[in-house]
Order: sequence, then structure tokens, then C-alpha cells
Amino acid sequence: MGQRFYVETLGCPKNQVDSDKLIGTLLADGMSATDDPSKADLVVVNTCAFIDEARKESIDTILALEDQRKKGGRLVVTGCMAERYGAELAEALPEVDQVSGFGVPVNLGAKPGKGSGKKLIPLSTVPTLDLLNLPRPKSTSPWAYVKIAEGCDRNCGFCAIPSFRGPQRSRDVSSILHEVEELQAQEIVLIAQDLASYGKDRPAELGAGSIVPLVRAVSAQVPWTRLLYLYPSDLTDELIDAICDTGVPYFDLSLQHVSKPLLRRMRRWGDGQRFLDRIGDIRRREPTAAFRSNFIVGYPGETEEDHDQLLSFVENAQLDWCGFFAYSPEEGTYAMELDGTVPTGLMNQRLAELRELQDEITAARRDDLIGATVKVLVDSPGEARSTREAPEIDGVIEVPADLAVGQFYEVRIVDAMGPDLVADSL
Repeated sequence: MGQRFYVETLGCPKNQVDSDKLIGTLLADGMSATDDPSKADLVVVNTCAFIDEARKESIDTILALEDQRKKGGRLVVTGCMAERYGAELAEALPEVDQVSGFGVPVNLGAKPGKGSGKKLIPLSTVPTLDLLNLPRPKSTSPWAYVKIAEGCDRNCGFCAIPSFRGPQRSRDVSSILHEVEELQAQEIVLIAQDLASYGKDRPAELGAGSIVPLVRAVSAQVPWTRLLYLYPSDLTDELIDAICDTGVPYFDLSLQHVSKPLLRRMRRWGDGQRFLDRIGDIRRREPTAAFRSNFIVGYPGETEEDHDQLLSFVENAQLDWCGFFAYSPEEGTYAMELDGTVPTGLMNQRLAELRELQDEITAARRDDLIGATVKVLVDSPGEARSTREAPEIDGVIEVPADLAVGQFYEVRIVDAMGPDLVADSL
């Protein structure tokens, strides 16, 4: 039997795409996958470094897999944490055989870099990989993420991602469409750090607004096309029309807050009224549109008035889905130098208040669907989604177990259980 590998993926959907592409290279190298890390010759941990909690999870996972790996098996750490803290991580975790930043193969025989102890490969001789454009195996589920760009050109005060993911780098349209074809999925979920800015970094070939023809081209190839992470200032009328025309009127808006002064301290655009106006405009065009957003609570300088504005916005916007996250100070970011630290206790109190309010709104919006007939895609036996639910993020719809996985069906919603729905066949 040939060598086997095990890949553990942490963090966001963008990391899952990277893992899929790494898996593709390992399969092409003649290795086979295993679900049991104790039987793997190569164990890869694709880490997340977005906030402190994610870094702790990454370290815990690395140490747990170190305990499980078989004698002679190699442990490799890649992903955001490897890129951001590569040398420190390699020194702090001597049990790890290789720390590979982006674009470095994970199946090298030794650890690239300088140092003493284990045999090291000079960095100058390490081959590079273009993760964005590596081939991917066919999707194992009815849906798949497709990353259309890497990096980000924005400088949001709380975010360290541009410091280690680098500036935006958009892919060729042809390579994206080829990947969509390879995946053979019923639903394609387009992702990037700054999705709607796709093409701006390549003005000669693509340019601003290139996301619109790309969405239409992808939609021509698959039944459902969904977009995640839209910066509000780039949500143009043309992009709204393109999203609605896909048949998946799902708007994942990266808002982060609604207080204008606080948003400026975050180095971000917009305010609550602008956001409400845009959401209202979309609902007038497409009454069945679903909305998701995320908000940071406790950013330095957040006042009680700022918090009240956010509570009022959440009540008025009536979003289908909402995430609220405690501010996490990140080394090297603008926000690290700001005054006005919000005490942890107060931050947690504000989080609880917002989450309770949104849970009630989400439950009410789900209750409103009882009796409706909706089209669903069956993801697994007894579990499906409509256009209102993004995979792995939102609620699901319980359907009869005899509905075939990977197929579309019309079903009638008969019950709601918080974020989840129950449906019967027609």
C-alpha cells in the first residue's frame, strides 16, 4: 500500500479551498487519503490565525495530532498561522517536521529554512506552488467553495490578514470557470477576502466591476451560485442584479458595525442608515432575498451610544442571519494603538444582548416560512438547504430521508425549530 495522508482544516471556507488544492497535489503525488491520523504517513494541519481564539485552537489541534500520529509519520503545519508566525512556530514546536507558508509544498522531506538540529532544506531550493490555480478533485458534496482571489488591499483597523495574505491577487476568469467545471457541483459558493473587488488589481485585463460578468459566467455553468463576503461600498446596482439573476438572492454583507464614528475608527465605509437603505432597496427588487452579516463588538472606543445604534439597526434590519464577535486585539493592526479599551465584562454583556435579539429575529423569520413551498438542494440524507441557507454557516432544512443527495426538490415547510426548518415532500 502506498503512503497515506490526513489533512485537518481549521478556520474559514477559504482555508478549506486551500486544503482541497493541497489534497489534489498529494493525490497527484500518488498518496491516498485516510480519515485516521494515526494511520497517516503525512499529517497536515491547515491553521487559522485570524484571532487569538483561532490560534489557540490551531496549537491545541497540532499538539493533539502530534500525540496521535504513528511512529515515523510526518507532521506538517501550513495555513495562516504558518505564514504569520513561521519561524517562531517552528522554534516553539520542535515536534513539527515542517512549517510551510503559502505556496510551499507540504510533502517535502524536511523542514525548509535555516537553523540547526534536523536536516533543513535551503529556502532557495524549495519549489513554489500557486495555491490559487492548483487543480482540485471533484467535489465530494453537492456544493463547493471556489476562491476567486487571494489577499486584500483594504486596511481595516482590526484586521491583520493583509499583512500575511498580501495584496489582492485576482485569478483569470478562465481558470475559475475551469475549476467550476472540474468540481461538478450543483452549487458554487464564490469566496475571497474582498469578493466584490475582484479584478481591481488587474485594471488592464479585468478592472473594477469584473465580479458582475464573472458571476453571470459561473451562473451559466451551475444551477446555484452564491457569493460570500461582500464589502458594502462595492455592492453596486449591477452586482445586485447579477446576484438576483442567479436565482440565489443571498446577500452576505460585511458590515462590522453601524456607528459612523466607530466605523471610521475601524477605517471602514458606511453607516447604519446607508446600510438600511441598501437592504430596503434590495428587498424591493427581490422580496425573497436573504441577508447575513457579522459585527464586531467592543472595538476600542465603542460607546454605549454606539452599542445602542447597533441594537436599533439589528431590530430594524431584520436580517436572516447574524454573527457577533468580540473584538480581538491583533498584533500589527491600527486598532492596537487606539485608546478606549472596552472592559471584557461589558463586551460580553453587549454580545449577549445582541445575540439574544438576533436569535429572536432569526426564529421569527424562520417561523414565517411555515407553509411555504421552497426549492431545496439535498446535501446529505435527510438534510437540505434552500437559497436562504449558506452551507456550513446557516440553518438547515430537515427533509424526508428518501430524497436523493445532490438533487433539487420542491418541498413544503411544516415546522421551524429556531434556525432550522422541517419540510415534507410535495
